[in-house]
Amino acid sequence: MQEELKSIASERDMNILVTGGGGFMGMALIKRLIEEGHKVTSFSRRDYPLHWALGISSIQADIRDPEALEKACKNRDVVFHLAAKVGIWGNYDAYYSTNVTGTLNVIKACRKQGVKRIVFTSSSSVVFDGSDLDGIDESYPYPDKHGSHYATTKAMAERLIIEANSDTLKTISLRPHLVWGPYDAHIIPGILRRASSGRLRRIGDHEHFIDTTYIDNMTDALLLAVDALKSKPEAAGRNFFITNGEPARVWDFVNSIIQIAGHEPVQRKIPEKVAMVAAGFAEWSHKFFKIKSEPFMTRFAIKELCTNHWFDISNAKEILGYTPRVSYAEGFRYLKEYLKIGRR
Repeated sequence: MQEELKSIASERDMNILVTGGGGFMGMALIKRLIEEGHKVTSFSRRDYPLHWALGISSIQADIRDPEALEKACKNRDVVFHLAAKVGIWGNYDAYYSTNVTGTLNVIKACRKQGVKRIVFTSSSSVVFDGSDLDGIDESYPYPDKHGSHYATTKAMAERLIIEANSDTLKTISLRPHLVWGPYDAHIIPGILRRASSGRLRRIGDHEHFIDTTYIDNMTDALLLAVDALKSKPEAAGRNFFITNGEPARVWDFVNSIIQIAGHEPVQRKIPEKVAMVAAGFAEWSHKFFKIKSEPFMTRFAIKELCTNHWFDISNAKEILGYTPRVSYAEGFRYLKEYLKIGRR
């Protein structure tokens, strides 16, 4: 797969800071930036041996620490802001302090240190209102109320990023949906854990379609975004949906993952109303007994499984020059190879 990676960024030798450089997307981006010939520094809470193996600088600090960010942003040309608290369960303050306060800290640090560009990774969930999203574009409004603390705080952070755009600090926000691929530590492992437990069930009788984003396509979009901020004024201060542009049936996507991992496809079903009642009880139990782990299923997750989520990526294609390079089918071939190696 590495041989297929093409040069995306036109600039060379940029001094770049990546917040959240230890995550799935952060690691993939850092590898690409190195291949493109840039000087890269990761900003993350933990020390990662792979950073040292790649020969990059690594700063261990919290995104909520404004002084640490200010020092980290010194002499940077670009900041890729990927750090975030993810998930659909947990304390609101924890999401707010990382996703909102952390983003505000990044903006302030960039302004103080004269950083010229911020590329922010948002999420398509910022516009999810519990209803079907069929081919919507970036003009679709934020809902009055989100279904999760993650979506609420990412929408707040995205607003801060867009409002921060100016002549001296260019900003852009990318909205991927379900980024997946080899080395993913959230979506794929989560599906496989549920499949291994034997408790995974299809919900409802209707077929719903979702967009997904293969990791290499996402890193392409990130590099294209930083170039666009320099050469295309119309890209600055805007949001862009990023996907593979190939909507798939929800359970086809889930079953493709669990089958290549050696599990039988999910056939047993549970009515949506029954699932919602069970998820509501699970959420109540976790809150009442102060259980910190995420419930096996939540009402927000069920809503996502039982609605369409696919997006119009025309603006990303026309303005950023984005083209999904790795197809849905190709991505699963790469994932199968990765999982096969992991089982050896």
